[in-house]
Amino acid sequence: MKDEKQIHRWLNGEMTAQELEAFKATQDYTDYSAIAEYAADLEAPAVNKDDALADLKKRLADREKNKVIKPNFKGFYQAAAILIVLVVSSYFIFFNQSTTVKTKIAETTTTLLPDNSEVVLNAQSKIAYNEKKWKEQRELTLEGEAFFKVTKGSDFEVRTSAGEINVLGTQFNVKNRLNYFEVECFEGRVAVTYNNEEIILTRGNKYRVVNGRAEKIEGLLGTQPSWMMHESSFVAVPLEQVIAEIERQYDLTINASKVDTSALFTGSFTHDDKNIALQSVTIPLGLSYKIDGDKVELYSYKGE
Repeated sequence: MKDEKQIHRWLNGEMTAQELEAFKATQDYTDYSAIAEYAADLEAPAVNKDDALADLKKRLADREKNKVIKPNFKGFYQAAAILIVLVVSSYFIFFNQSTTVKTKIAETTTTLLPDNSEVVLNAQSKIAYNEKKWKEQRELTLEGEAFFKVTKGSDFEVRTSAGEINVLGTQFNVKNRLNYFEVECFEGRVAVTYNNEEIILTRGNKYRVVNGRAEKIEGLLGTQPSWMMHESSFVAVPLEQVIAEIERQYDLTINASKVDTSALFTGSFTHDDKNIALQSVTIPLGLSYKIDGDKVELYSYKGE
């Protein structure tokens, strides 16, 4: 104890007058004087100096102990945890936030990617990509149908639920609908991966999977898909796929329960007139239709 020696000198009368005056101004003197005064009032036997000193030392030790301020580690850890969460969240928000472009029924739109590659979305379609990481990885996901004009550069990848398409710089169309996956190459070379098998397409070739049946078709004409000229074209495609496309382009609900939707259709329909479009599809298949607002019912001539 740092005051023990000084207390001994006071009790033994070894202090000078100047040291005594200074000691009287301390809390130690006040505490010990109170003990002596209390003992005198009780008219008890003389106070045992050693016991009194021990008691004083205990009181001084308790007082010093109470002055110690323990660091609040719990609060520190909580603050650190919050800071870590904020930093990690900021990283994912800044670097992993994707940009999404989508179209509604009967709508198309054109968008430019960060490298000036162009994407034209057909009706009811969507693409998503990470703009922050685009320079390092040109990659996007597609739902629906889109035509791509890719700027030359590093690998460009289109991911769909059915398969993946990889190119360096070219023009191609990807259609990924229910039970229908198709890639058409209009310029350059396209690598298509489907069921872990890679297929290379060159200009004028198409790869198509309908209801699980895959085939490669050669001899495409034109420099872009027909839907970009407001027309949908089909070659030996099940009627159910054609009906779904009419619904997307005209916001119609078509009831085809009375006809064979597995019948194959070859032809096209316009996006500008629903009656002409319906006639273009039904007449070649020997079908007719009734329109009630935004609802259409298909039936065969024999059912009249």
